[in-house]
Amino acid sequence: MDYCRTIALGVVALILATQASVVAQGDQRPRRELRRTPVVEAYERARDSVVNLSTTQKIVVQRWGMNIFGDVFAVPTERSAQSVGSGFVIHEDGYIVTNAHVVSAGARLKVTFVDGAACDGRIIARDIGDDLAVIKVDCGKPLEPISMGRSDDLMIGEQTIAIGNPVGLHNTVTAGVISALHRELEVAGRVLYHDVIQTDAGINPGNSGGPLLNILGELIGINMAIRTDARNIGFAIPVDQLREILPDILDSEKLNKVQVGVRVRTTEPPQVTEVRKGSPADLAGVRLGDVIEAIDGLRIDQGVDFYVSMLDRRPGDVVSLGLVRNGRPVEATMTVTATPRPDGKRLALSRLGITIADVKEKAARRFQWKRQGGPGVIVMAVEPGSPAQRIDIRPGDLLVSMGRYWLTDVDHVGTLLVGVGAGDPVEIGFRRERHGQLYDGEARLYAR
Repeated sequence: MDYCRTIALGVVALILATQASVVAQGDQRPRRELRRTPVVEAYERARDSVVNLSTTQKIVVQRWGMNIFGDVFAVPTERSAQSVGSGFVIHEDGYIVTNAHVVSAGARLKVTFVDGAACDGRIIARDIGDDLAVIKVDCGKPLEPISMGRSDDLMIGEQTIAIGNPVGLHNTVTAGVISALHRELEVAGRVLYHDVIQTDAGINPGNSGGPLLNILGELIGINMAIRTDARNIGFAIPVDQLREILPDILDSEKLNKVQVGVRVRTTEPPQVTEVRKGSPADLAGVRLGDVIEAIDGLRIDQGVDFYVSMLDRRPGDVVSLGLVRNGRPVEATMTVTATPRPDGKRLALSRLGITIADVKEKAARRFQWKRQGGPGVIVMAVEPGSPAQRIDIRPGDLLVSMGRYWLTDVDHVGTLLVGVGAGDPVEIGFRRERHGQLYDGEARLYAR
């Protein structure tokens, strides 16, 4: 036994001597690898997918003065409001997720990657109620999507990693644990967010919209808020909630006024969960339970690939689908059609109590609207006691968004209101001119 112990001690001594010799010669690789923790590896897997967002919004203010003759005059001046936030890539074609409160309406967006490359971004859709938004960048190269995990099996105490842009410090990494699950967040006595993740990973202003990762480098949440009256208490939207609303945020039927008629789950594999009767998908022979493996000959791996592919489609476009049904390959050819044009003016009046009109060029210049998805619509009149009047929508307001979508024209309003029934909530985004200054507002009304 003593002989075996002597041999073992000798081997250990030899290993230590070898490492000491390597270190003495200036090669630090063995020691560096020993310091490589799971947090380091998780960051390295996700870093190329994380972006820093900076927004700049120009606001025109009329400053009043008087000359030596007693004449009152107005001098328009500009001031800029700036903010910072974070986000992450969900699709290689340049689609990025962040918080809705990070990207305000009309703001100019600059997206910066870990290698310092920067691109301008534009908002595709914002979900104010869920505080999520999708933006698009065109950087001339494929981007690296983040690896999406799941949030239905999270454990209190498991490791978390946050990457973001706190107080403007790019690509900051913090680590902690899941402190609690299924939290509710209250603001002014109202519960605004349900079922959020609580973590003690360092989250500060500027982290909003950035990813919360597990130890494998997979997305489990979207950082959104902190408790300003406490330390080490941050909150994140579960990734499963993002999966649920992505089909609505990236809905080409609402964004582009086209008909496809199919819903696909956003987890892998991209399986068909709904086929609308009489729709292009139904006429093409797509069936519930089909798995979409390819679009126009290009393989897709997850549902988000399907929705991104549909965003560029226009009425008359023919789409080839490679399906798997009961384990067998099936080919289908689908022709995208235009959405029937509903009466937007009638629906806006009957559901919301407002008379609307398309925006003239002169009004668009006055509102300085940076056409995110279109010029919006102008409010001409508001019925007393109507849903719009109760949230203080006024004649002369420019309506810029409804629900998750930027408004293009009166017809678009009709498309968005077709499925709205009495008592349904409708989120309204508007721009208003008051005393020579432009204001952006958001409010929720309930249709009648």
